[in-house]
This record gives sequence, C-alpha cells and structure tokens, in this order.
Amino acid sequence: MAEAVGESLAGGDHLLVQAGTGTGKSLAYLVPSLLHDSRVVVATATLALQHQLVERDLPRLVEAVGDLPGVDASYAVLKGRSNYACLHRIREGVPDDQGVLIEAPVGSMATKVLELRAWAEEEVESKGSGERDKAPRHTDREWRQVSVSHRECLGAAKCPFGAECFAELAREEAQRSHLIVTNHSLLAIDAIEGVPMIPDYDAVVIDEAHELTSRITQAATDELLPADVDRAAKRSQRHVEGDQAMDLGDAGDALRVAMGEMDPGRIDQPPEALRDALVLVRDAARSCLSAYPKSDSSAEADAGMTQAKGSVQELFATADRMARFSEADVLWLAEGASGGQSRIPPRLCVAPLQVWGPMRDKLLTDKVVVFTSATLRLGGDFSTVATSFGLKATELVLDGPPVARTDDVLPWRGLDVGSPFDYGRQAILYVAKHLPPPGRDGLGKAQLDEIVELVDAAGGRTLGLFSSRRAAETAAEEVRVRLPHLTTLAQGDAQLPELAKQFVEDPYTCLFGTLSLWQGLDVPGDTCQLVLIDRIPFPRPDDPLMSARQRAADNAGGNGFMQVAATHAALLLAQGSGRLIRTTEDKGVVAVLDPRLVTARYGRFLSASLPPMWTTTDPDVVRKALTRLAAGSA
Repeated sequence: MAEAVGESLAGGDHLLVQAGTGTGKSLAYLVPSLLHDSRVVVATATLALQHQLVERDLPRLVEAVGDLPGVDASYAVLKGRSNYACLHRIREGVPDDQGVLIEAPVGSMATKVLELRAWAEEEVESKGSGERDKAPRHTDREWRQVSVSHRECLGAAKCPFGAECFAELAREEAQRSHLIVTNHSLLAIDAIEGVPMIPDYDAVVIDEAHELTSRITQAATDELLPADVDRAAKRSQRHVEGDQAMDLGDAGDALRVAMGEMDPGRIDQPPEALRDALVLVRDAARSCLSAYPKSDSSAEADAGMTQAKGSVQELFATADRMARFSEADVLWLAEGASGGQSRIPPRLCVAPLQVWGPMRDKLLTDKVVVFTSATLRLGGDFSTVATSFGLKATELVLDGPPVARTDDVLPWRGLDVGSPFDYGRQAILYVAKHLPPPGRDGLGKAQLDEIVELVDAAGGRTLGLFSSRRAAETAAEEVRVRLPHLTTLAQGDAQLPELAKQFVEDPYTCLFGTLSLWQGLDVPGDTCQLVLIDRIPFPRPDDPLMSARQRAADNAGGNGFMQVAATHAALLLAQGSGRLIRTTEDKGVVAVLDPRLVTARYGRFLSASLPPMWTTTDPDVVRKALTRLAAGSA
C-alpha cells in the first residue's frame, strides 16, 4: 500500500485502496506523504481516527524519520473555526438576541460555561490548542457560548485578541507544516465550495473514504427556520436605523405561515406561498444587510454588530439558495420532533442532488487524491464507489505505466491490500432464510424468537445493530424479559461511551442500538461474539434526498435502486459486519435476520461487499457454534 500511495503521489493517478482493520493503513499512507516533495492534506471522518493520527501514529513516525536529511516531518491539525474557543467571546461576553453583549451566562449553563472559560484561559497560559475535543465535557449549547462561526468572527486584524486566537494560531502552524490533518467537512468547504480554509496543497489522502460523500453532503446542506429569521431581525434592530429589521421579522412570519400549511417531505413543486415567503426573506435580508453602517477597519470592532450582521448574511445566503429552486438541489420540509426536554421544530432543508460532479470538477481535476477505507469494494469491485466520488469506470487503469491526465480523463487505480484476518476460519455469516421478509410494522414474533435464541446461545456477548430506535428498544425489552440473567443495554439508556464501557467490561452483556453503533464501535476480544443485524439497511423510502437521487439515476437511464439504495445498504452492511472481527484472535457470528440477502437478486451484490466469511442458513449450526464459543470464553 505504501508503494502504491507513493507512486500515486508522484505519478498523478488517483488511487482507491481497500485496507482492512489491522493492516496498518495509516502508516502506509503517512510514510509516503511525509516523503512527498510538497504539502499533503490528510482528511478523516471521525475524531477517533484524527486523535490516533495526531496522538499516536505521527509522533512515532516523526521520532523514526524526523532526523533524516531531506524529510520534512512537520505536521499540524486544522479544523473549522467553531471547533476552537473564541477569546473575544469569552472575555467580552456573548451577544443576546438584541445583539447586546452580556457579561456572563445565566441559568443552568452558568457553571459549565464558566468552567469552559477558565479552561480556555489555561490553554492560553500553557500554549494549548483551545480545541473543543480537549475541553471539559459539555453540550453543543454550552460550547456555542465560548465559540463563534466563521461569519461571526471579527477577523484577526480587528479582534483585540487576534494575536492569541487559537484558530489563527492553528492556521499559522498549518502554513508552516508539510502535512495537515483535517476533516472531510473542512476539505469540502475548501476544495468544493471554494472558501479558502487550508494552505496551498496538491495532494490529499482521504481516510474513512466510505463516509466522504455523506460528509460532503452534510457540509453542503443548509437549514432555515422561522425562528432564525426572528432572531436575526431582533439582533439587527440595534444596528439598523430604518424599518429593514422589522421587515425581516415580517418575512419570518410569512415563512412560518407558509411552512405551517405544508406536509413534511420532499418539495418537488413548491406552493406559491412558500415561493413568495422565501423571496420575501431573501429580499428583506438583502435590504437589512445594506442598511448596516459601513464598518471602519481602523475603528475598534463592534462585536455585537459583526455577529448580528453575520447572522443576516447567513440567512440571506440560505434563503437565496432555496428561492432559486435549482434542479441541482433537493428541498424538503423536515418534520419536528421531541426528544427529552428539547423539541426540534420543523425546518426547511436544502442539499445537493449529487456531489460527484463538484468533486470531479473542483477536487479531482486539481489535486492528486488517495482514497482509503476498509470498505471501498462493493459488489466485488471499486467502480461503484469510484463513480460516487466523480471518477469514471472507463478511467480505471488496470496495469502498466501512468496514463496522462487531461481535462476530460482522470486515470485512477484500485488496490485491495487484503486483511490480516482469516475470515473463513474466524467468522460465520448466518442468514436466517427461514424467517419472513421484514415488514413495515417492525420486529414480529418470529424475529424476536430468533434474536432470543441466538443471544441465549451466545450467553450475551451480542452487539445488535437495528434499522430503527423502536426496533432496538423492542428487541432489548424482549431479551430482558426472556433472558433476565443477562444484562441488556439499549442505546439511549446512557451516553454511548458509558454503554460501550459497560459492554466491554461484562461479557454477559448485550448492547442494542442504531446507526452510531454500525460504524463507531471498536470492541475486540470475547466481548462481542455475535453481531445481530435485523434487516438490510436500505434508506427509508420517504428519505427526501435519497429518493430524489434514486429518481435522478433512473431518469438518467441508470438503475436508481442499485446505484443509490443498494450501494447505501452495502456500505452499512460491510461496516456493521466489520464490528465482529477486530483482531486475529477474534471469532464469532454475523447474523442477518433478513432472508432477502440470499433470496433477492440484489443479495449477491450485497454479499460480495462483505468480508469473506463462511456462510450458512442453518440455525442449528449457528447456535451450536455460538454455544461452543461461549463455553470456550467462560
């Protein structure tokens, strides 16, 4: 892998590398990246991998090669501005809805925010990074009291604390470094949206690349709530002398009425009231921006005005995008929801219909890109994932010398470096062919009986991956009642790190949950010997974005189901199955309770995307295997 990455960086071909857990893939791309003659950006999807690179892999690598002549082993971490504490907000106060700076937080947040402020000052003294990941435990709402977005930032030249600014210091360090570690979202903003966030570079390594298209989609998704309009209008009243702020508030009322008359879901033909309301918000926001006094760069910055104006600018950009009703975007009304003590109100959302076009035009054409993940070969080859990135199947170079890049041809290669695991001996894939296909009503008696029998045979040691929170909770309750000697945890019973800790420490434990467990849990050893998957994780039929992408693929002459729904399911199945075998000593069973994996025509594509486990549909064989494993682990 290291040789292939080095050849790609030197020759200019793009590269897709599938490298299973335990292959050492981070070192395999870090070594050639440090040896490359110009700056390389490494982008990850998760904080866990970012920490691994910065806290473990890179320090060891620098210690090993840092003294070699001609090797620039400098590196830096770079994140979006809101990931760093803002000293101006901490020392001068937080604007309220009117845009007036208040000296200290009030209410239940006060203690935590004061703790965050004290931590930030300690970071200044110790020359720390001021990164959110290193702060005391906090909520999103509490962090917003000590941070700002890029629109709210005064800028280093205007801010009285610019010389100490954590975000600016991180940017300066990145400017001096040969290798920059960042995340998918910041890479997308820099390369695809064209907002300069990262110092000049010509090569990118994208780890956890199976997440890339969804992270780019998230970064390019905007939301609009009437409450956002109200807040921006109130904050503007202090700074705008005319009626423009009141007009903006009236536009928010019109948007609220228009949204109240609509049903949740994708908006293909927007009602006239919504069209008019979005135009009204856009035009009112533009007028309000024009009414703000022109700032004097030599004068002391007015933080309240800068941040109030930033909220209106953001509002204008979102309303303007939505009001265009572009065919390149998908617009939908997201349903409100209640969770615990908080309530999420209905909101308008807009996201790009596809991201492969911008990725090809703005990233792949200008840079050399190495994509790597444990899951890149779907259905047995790389073409499905490569196409989602903006590469073409016809551009695949099978062997031979490099192919010249042109504006129309972007050559790429695929490499599967395999795995240190012997899946045929270490893992069984069990498909419950005898069960009825899953229905819309959730888990039935047959599925629940199967779950209980499998968990009983395994003696706990079970990670249950479910398609919905309701299914996970139903299964957990059934196991608690029928197998009371085991400990059964469900996502939501406590914070995920706490649940994972308990799952690891007690082998007689089951942990049932949804999407965050499919990809984010690493539990090697006897803790997990059974991974249960209740159904093939196709996207919901009413998912506005996925259904729009599927329809667009059909209209373009393709197979929307296979290109969108089946590809989505294959990625998740591969990631979920990957929770089982994490070391060369692990053994166990992946049990899929959806017979369509072996009975449906698309089942072969999905199965070819999974690790090469020994496969059976015989429940007796699996229960005996689980019983033997449990006895050997006891």
